[in-house]
Amino acid sequence: MSRVHPSSFDKMLAFRQTYLEARRHEPLVIIDLGSQDFNGSYRPLLGEPPWQYIGVDLAQGSNVDVVLRDAYDWQEFAPASVDVIVAGQTFEHTEYIWETMRQIARTLKPGGLCCIIVPSSGPEHRFPVDCWRIYPDGLRTLARSANLEAVEAWTQWEDLPQYDHESNKWHDSVLVARKPL
Repeated sequence: MSRVHPSSFDKMLAFRQTYLEARRHEPLVIIDLGSQDFNGSYRPLLGEPPWQYIGVDLAQGSNVDVVLRDAYDWQEFAPASVDVIVAGQTFEHTEYIWETMRQIARTLKPGGLCCIIVPSSGPEHRFPVDCWRIYPDGLRTLARSANLEAVEAWTQWEDLPQYDHESNKWHDSVLVARKPL
């Protein structure tokens, strides 16, 4: 389940512009993990045809197309069947994030990309649990643990003037990783 604040939306927009815009006319299959819409979603960025956007979560709700039966065994998706997987404001609520990374790696096609956005700070916000704050080294380690290549990993350390305190307080970290060919 995600809660997309403006700075997270902008980080996902930057991912789209940098990594996906050149592939705008390809029929990419894109999974948004933790897609339930509580405060916005990434669908406006990633759901334009010919791209196939699939909202995935653990519970039915707004912006959810597929409900996973098991968070750590995605039988709903065949191995190597998805071009892009994004997850924003989800990993801090995921107990076994390394298992989630393994499912991302299993599900991505060779050369496929993932973009993970997760707080590096901020108050506890159980939904239903709040387990993690992650820095770039932790994101690179998660990628390596699933045999993914970290393309970039960084944290927005400073408060940015275009965002309010609610958006800035998370100091989000971003991972872009690729499944090797």
